[in-house]
Amino acid sequence: MANAASGMAVHDECKLKFLELKAKRTFRYITYKIEEQQVMIDKIGGSDESYEDFTNSLPADECRYAVFDFDFTTDENCQKSKIFFIAWSPDTSKVRMKMVYASSKDRFKRELDGIQVELQATDPSEMSMDIIKSRAL
Repeated sequence: MANAASGMAVHDECKLKFLELKAKRTFRYITYKIEEQQVMIDKIGGSDESYEDFTNSLPADECRYAVFDFDFTTDENCQKSKIFFIAWSPDTSKVRMKMVYASSKDRFKRELDGIQVELQATDPSEMSMDIIKSRAL
């Protein structure tokens, strides 16, 4: 399961919970963290949680991967949903942590089939609701 380049494994539960978010829409978001050379689930947000709940769940000084199920209405008044993959790498996190997350991101993202939009953020302004909306359309 480990990738020779980064040595990172992905816990099976990461994929299972993502499939649940994608197919059943039981969750609004999932945050993932790297611990002991593997990606594991950090937090899961219920389907009733908001984007603000999600952004508040991200640590201010640690990296995370996250998926967020964003519901929106198009200009034609159609209800849509897009799954965002967000690589959260705040400027205040340790350099080594940023490097580990950056080097493992693509492999981890490939494990999650169904991501529609990718976003990189180093501070909350880079993933504001306006940016999310503009990237979803």
